[in-house]
Amino acid sequence: MWETIQSNKRKSAVMIVLLATVLMFVGYALGAALDPAAGVLGVLAAMVIWVVLTLTAFAGGEKMLLASAGAREVSREQAPQLYNLVEEMKIASGLPAMPRIFIMDSDVPNAFAVGLKPERAAVAVTTGLMARLNRDELQGVIAHEIGHISNRDTLFMTLAGVMVGAIVILADVFRRSLWYGGGRRRSSSSSKGGQAQAVIAIVAIVVAILAPILARLLYFACSRKREYLADASSAQFTRYPEGLASALDKISQFKPGALKVNQAVSPMFIINPLAATGGGLSLFSTHPPTADRIRVLRGMGKSASLAAYEEAFRAAHKGSGVIASRDLGASVEAAAREGAAGAADPAAQWRSARDLLHQVNRFLVLPCACGLKIKLPPDFKDSSVTCPRCGTKHEVPVAELAAASAALEAAGRK
Repeated sequence: MWETIQSNKRKSAVMIVLLATVLMFVGYALGAALDPAAGVLGVLAAMVIWVVLTLTAFAGGEKMLLASAGAREVSREQAPQLYNLVEEMKIASGLPAMPRIFIMDSDVPNAFAVGLKPERAAVAVTTGLMARLNRDELQGVIAHEIGHISNRDTLFMTLAGVMVGAIVILADVFRRSLWYGGGRRRSSSSSKGGQAQAVIAIVAIVVAILAPILARLLYFACSRKREYLADASSAQFTRYPEGLASALDKISQFKPGALKVNQAVSPMFIINPLAATGGGLSLFSTHPPTADRIRVLRGMGKSASLAAYEEAFRAAHKGSGVIASRDLGASVEAAAREGAAGAADPAAQWRSARDLLHQVNRFLVLPCACGLKIKLPPDFKDSSVTCPRCGTKHEVPVAELAAASAALEAAGRK
């Protein structure tokens, strides 16, 4: 995938330049609308907003995105199977560093990845994903997210997202200034007979409305192709395309909005949790239609190579391709393996996911003689608790609970 990654980088650079051009144009038009001589000042204001947002993203963008999704970090000891899957895909992809692993408390299966560079990358999954998918399906999703990191998509998504955010902020500031001070400026312009100023103001209003839309269209169009490339990477890393195809089918069954996340991070998920996942495709789609992605993966037949994915993609899209020709020439034929996972035990997987969540959230476990394990959250206030099964009264170790609460707060500040 070297040539495809290099092509991704070049396209990312072009996209960033296009978005920067839109940002500068917005700044100039809005500055000139306020004062004919303030166009350059508008460009400077746009640059300042972009620089501040970019520095913020580089300083702690991953942390902010993960925090906005309610993700909590887990260790190898807490989630050995999940850790092993990420480690396997890290090795298969050739990443130079092990991504950090996070979980989100949601019954809805989904996942996303962040990272301005592989050494700072992280993969986050929901408890619903861990509970609803078997090992092969979970591996396919993890491999897809590792593919985004390996292909440098997470860097592009962060930088392009910052640029779009700067455009939206600048346009929003201008619209609000029109609302609160537009009348005064119109009267001033009329008294001076400034017809040119009125024309500039109209152009600026149009720009303030259309620029954020154009920026999002550019951003979404580029992100859709990256989803196909991450799917191809998943098939190559796992040698089992059906694992991801089956996982996408399960994830797509949940209605948009079922997973509550910030709009800024939603395009980074394997399936956008805020958008419809049907067969339709619109200009505002952040992802290709899920049904189409599944059809391509299942069209690979008994091969797991990049060439097989490209062939399936071309068959589904009337000849258009997604993988660079040089990578196809270097593609090594690899037979798809048989599914290794047996039938999943949903009840056991749900218990395991809930137990992991309790560990991460520092729940205190009190074993009762009847065999029940009573789990107390760190903010539990009573000095005693009664077993709901046998009625035995247990004293709560207040010191341990306070220590768990302090550890939870410390983890949240990292």
